Amino acid sequence: MKRIVLLTFIGSLALALTTWGAPREKQANRAAKSRSASSAHVASARSGGHVAKARTSPSMRSRGKTHLVTRANKATRSRMEAARTRSARTANRSAARKASVRNGTTPNRENALARTNTQRTNRAEATRNTGARAVQANVRKSAARNLAVNRKRNLTFARNVALNRDRNVRIVNHWRNDRFRGGDYIAFYNYNRVWHDRSWWVSYYPNVTFVLGGWWYWNAGFWYPAWGYDPHGWYSYDGPIYTGYADRTPDRIIEDVQLALRQQGYYAGAIDGRLGPQTRGALAAFQSDNSLAITSAVDRPTLQTLGLS
Repeated sequence: MKRIVLLTFIGSLALALTTWGAPREKQANRAAKSRSASSAHVASARSGGHVAKARTSPSMRSRGKTHLVTRANKATRSRMEAARTRSARTANRSAARKASVRNGTTPNRENALARTNTQRTNRAEATRNTGARAVQANVRKSAARNLAVNRKRNLTFARNVALNRDRNVRIVNHWRNDRFRGGDYIAFYNYNRVWHDRSWWVSYYPNVTFVLGGWWYWNAGFWYPAWGYDPHGWYSYDGPIYTGYADRTPDRIIEDVQLALRQQGYYAGAIDGRLGPQTRGALAAFQSDNSLAITSAVDRPTLQTLGLS
C-alpha cells in the first residue's frame, strides 16, 4: 500500500514539474529563434571561439525585397511568354490545318471537275461512236437490202429473158435433119431407144449408173438412157448427154451447165442436175445466140462455148 502511494506521489510530482517547465521551454525556444534570426552566432565548444553577429542594414533588406520582386516578375514574364508561345503554336497549328485543308480540298475539287469533264467527254464520244455505228449498221443494212433487191431484179430479169427466149426458140426433141450429120452431132443423129434387160447392159456396158431417176450407160464420151435396165426407171430426158469422161456423171455435168447458163442470164431455175424443159429451153436460147446447132441438149460445141470442156 505504501508503494502504491509512493508511486502516485512521484507521478503527480513529475506531472507538475512537466507542466511548470513547458511555458519556460516555449519561451526559451522563442528567444532562441529570435536570436538566430537577428544574429549569426556560432560557438565552438572546444576552442571557445566567438564570431560576431552579422547585422543586416535597411538598404540590404530593401535590395533583397527588390531582388525577390524582380525574380517574381521574371517568373511571371516567363509564364506569360510560355503562354504566348503556346498560344502562337496553337494558332500556327490551326492555321496550318486550315491551309492544309484548303490546299487539299482544291486539288480534290479540281480532280473531281477533271473526272466529271472526262466522263462527259467519254459519254459524248460514246454517243458519237454509237451514232456512227448505227449509221454504219444502217448503211450495211441498206446495202444488203439493195443487194438483195438487185439480185431479185437480176433474177427476175434473167427469168424474163429466159422465158422470152424459150418462147422465141423451140425445143428440139429429134435430130434427123442434115444439120446433125457432122462429127460433133452424130451421136444425136443416130440416137434410138434400145431396150435390154439388166444382164445384157452389164455384159456390154460396165459403166452403168443410177442418176436422174433412171439408169444410164456411158459410151464414147456420151451418157445414154439404159432402157429396160429397170422396168420402173424414169427419165426426164431421152437422149445423149456429152461429158467426155466416164467419171463425170450426167447430173454433175448438168449442174455445171445450169450454173454457167445462170451466170450468162439464160437460166433462172433450180440447180438440180435434171435436164428438164426449162434447162433445155435455156440451152436452145444459148445455142441460137451463139450460132450453134440447136439440140436443146448438152453437146460438145455447147460445152466448149460455155467454157466447160
